[in-house]
Amino acid sequence: MPTTETEEHKALRSAVSALGKRHGRTYDREQLWFEAAKLGYLGVNLPEEYGGGGGGISELSIVLEELGAAGCPLLMMVVSPAICGTVIARFGTEAQKQTWLPALADGTRTMAFGITEPDAGSNSHRITTTARRDGTDWLLTGRKVFISGVDLADATLIVGRTEDSRTGRLKPCLFIVPRDAEGFTRRQIDMELQAVEKQFELTLDDVRLPADALVGDEDAGLLQLFAGLNPERIMTAAFAIGMGRYALARAIEYARDRTVWDAPIGAHQAIAHPLAQAHIDLELARLMMQKAAYLYDAGDDVGAGEAANMAKYAAGEACVRAVDQSVHTLGGNGLTREFGLASLITAARVARIAPVSREMILNYVSHQTLGLPKSY
Repeated sequence: MPTTETEEHKALRSAVSALGKRHGRTYDREQLWFEAAKLGYLGVNLPEEYGGGGGGISELSIVLEELGAAGCPLLMMVVSPAICGTVIARFGTEAQKQTWLPALADGTRTMAFGITEPDAGSNSHRITTTARRDGTDWLLTGRKVFISGVDLADATLIVGRTEDSRTGRLKPCLFIVPRDAEGFTRRQIDMELQAVEKQFELTLDDVRLPADALVGDEDAGLLQLFAGLNPERIMTAAFAIGMGRYALARAIEYARDRTVWDAPIGAHQAIAHPLAQAHIDLELARLMMQKAAYLYDAGDDVGAGEAANMAKYAAGEACVRAVDQSVHTLGGNGLTREFGLASLITAARVARIAPVSREMILNYVSHQTLGLPKSY
């Protein structure tokens, strides 16, 4: 993989940064979403023949990182073009591609992603949402929780399980569920976290879906699922790195200007060194994110799986430390609404928790990479 960014990537980063700075921390989500779509940023990873930019997760992660660094991250980018768009582009039928990809690229339609369940947590093998055949239709029943942006989405890509006729075991399958499907209801979860995108609990009560609601091959199972989960982890890393960069930039500006004794507080090593360390951590996390995106775009799903988990872990940790140190640098001002950092204290922890906890990533690395026995 290249160790430095291409001129095209540098140009993309610069252009998205300019867009983000025009909107800033007090951005209007809908306005920014459609402007980013009009400029081709939302669908930069989707195939050109379906209205996208023909790039990959490498390009899409740049877009999200730079918007985050400007204080206006679009969380639904993780879900709609990255997870859902990627899965449909790789495994969808021609009709599904024609219906969804151009609309996801131009921002006129969005899609949410539903995998997490109340009793499954990080264990995707315990998913109980099931799909059974009824003639040519499917009937989908189950519950999902902490699903982002369902109120904004035209449909939700639901992870369910069907029975393998050969083994009798349940295997994961993906279904496109329209927001107005009968039996498909949502309840907003009351979150302490203040974010534009809300979280929902979903209930699927014998939701009847046509045969063409199934995405891809019924027998593909985990292959299709992880085609979406690896981009999710890479984009979560981009989200975290952007947030960390935003907080750090505010702290650096403050440390340059704030003078308490004879020199700006940034001249003191107790202030300067932790900020320098936070910058180093964010840069290292970005390198792993770029590696993961490169491997994924190159078609190395196995290598990308390892790197994507490491990138998500590193970025989540770096983001939390950067935000914490930035708030600490400002002291009391770091908790005021004027400087806009206090709300990031809670938001930064999202990257540690979602879409998979750091402990589960350590489990993955210990037994998948290091070859150690499973602990669960």
